Amino acid sequence: MIGDVFLCAGQSNMQFPVESADNAREEIADADHPDLRALTIPMHASPSPLTRFADPVNWQVVSPETVGALSASCYFFVRDLANHTHAPVGMVIAAWGGSRLRAWTGEPALRAADQYGHALDLLDQYRSDAQAAERGWDATWEAWWHGLGIPGGEPWQPSYDASTWKVAPKALGPWALWTGSSPDGFVGQMWLRTEVTLTAAQAKQAATLDLGAVNEEDESWVNGNGVGGTSGARDARHVIPDGVLHAGINTIVTNIFCSWRYCGLNGPPETRAIRFADGSSVPLSQPWRYAEMPAQDIAPQLPWGPAHGVSVIRNGMISPIGGYAFKAALWYQGESDIHYAPHYQAGLTAMMADWRRSFDASLPFVIVQLPDFGPRPTHPTNSAFADIREAQRRAAIADPKADYIVTIDIGDPDSIHPTHKQAVGARLASAVRRLAFGEPTATGPRPAGATRDGNAIEMRFADVADRLLSYSGSPTAFELCGASDASCRFVDAHISSSDTVTIDATQFTGRATRIRYCWGDSPICTVTDGSKLPASPFEVPIRPGG
Repeated sequence: MIGDVFLCAGQSNMQFPVESADNAREEIADADHPDLRALTIPMHASPSPLTRFADPVNWQVVSPETVGALSASCYFFVRDLANHTHAPVGMVIAAWGGSRLRAWTGEPALRAADQYGHALDLLDQYRSDAQAAERGWDATWEAWWHGLGIPGGEPWQPSYDASTWKVAPKALGPWALWTGSSPDGFVGQMWLRTEVTLTAAQAKQAATLDLGAVNEEDESWVNGNGVGGTSGARDARHVIPDGVLHAGINTIVTNIFCSWRYCGLNGPPETRAIRFADGSSVPLSQPWRYAEMPAQDIAPQLPWGPAHGVSVIRNGMISPIGGYAFKAALWYQGESDIHYAPHYQAGLTAMMADWRRSFDASLPFVIVQLPDFGPRPTHPTNSAFADIREAQRRAAIADPKADYIVTIDIGDPDSIHPTHKQAVGARLASAVRRLAFGEPTATGPRPAGATRDGNAIEMRFADVADRLLSYSGSPTAFELCGASDASCRFVDAHISSSDTVTIDATQFTGRATRIRYCWGDSPICTVTDGSKLPASPFEVPIRPGG
């Protein structure tokens, strides 16, 4: 067969399968597409670039028997595109739930962008001397903690006073469930600490700290000595250096980072133990104490971790593809980078340049701007999700061979995995027709610039189909801001022409220097146009009028 092939990549929303999407039963039954082909790359992380896939791959005909497990966003995109082009279409799906952008970007590109240099150095060391790299990682983690300036000392030391820490349930498990909250509950960093009593004979043996299943990443210590970290480990084991254990009471401390749900030490109690060279073990059955860290304090993440590490998914899943001739790449990722939003635009730019060096110097990219998820803002607020959306928009508009689609209206405030993937696919198909085939398709209104004329601030939009419209009356979700984010205020606005929204600047105390629209985790945004597509969320400076 001869046709265009597309690369669909990203994290869990790209991985999200057809069988979990809206109207799945009907969609699967109707998926008889002998001219569509799909290849899903098995998840595999590697510290070094691979030239061959670690596991076999094969093309599948898209049919009711195969479509259920395929990426819903990618399948609905390919289906809609093929209905328009009436030609065979192939999709290569490379997705990893919970993965960070840096894991998908090659080492040279990250270094050229001056991102994660120290982590890359540790990864390079890990390839030749894993134990030395582990020691370097321990030092890196502890240096990060010291840099926070938190009083009280080092929580991993036996001498640290943890008497005020709460006592965890005996079975441990996901910490969000300890208080009866949902599995999403608290995310971030959590300290956990316990003790184990050993005999002199046990303390002399070679030993391993076994924490069982850890979600997501741990950094651990025995008697104040770092023993390394794991990431996404079903069996998190740490070699304990000789001389660290001693007869009597030994202190075990771990700090766990988790960005999603079911966070903590999740294996059965019997999986947590000190295991000795002679095959014996001592369970970690004493009470565990715990302490939550402030939400803004997010530790550095393991450079060789499979989902959060540097370049490891690029090495294991993208590098083996070789110089394949893709028509375009579709990127749906960003949720796992909300703690690193200031780096996202540069990182996404670096990743696109990196992949183009492998595939085609002019490879088009279409970026899915993150949908709404989280609380509805009742007042102007900072939002890491909004920061990522803006970074995605800016990366796309700065690249003549990139574009983005808006999904702020088709998410789910209560679920990070919205199920209406048919709309995502349709908007991706429209964007590819525009970017890769040169067709004039609608985008929805996009910001073209804000200017001040006396007390009036005029926000002009580009790519407007027919004229600007607003659902349910005047436009909502506009903010004026000064230098600080705390200065932002919601303001009334009105559509003053076919492509312009006007705001009375006297609503803002002081001098507004920026305008934001549709900002927050799950804002209610009403501006659209004749296409019925939503206007893009944005933040732009206010410039003097001409």
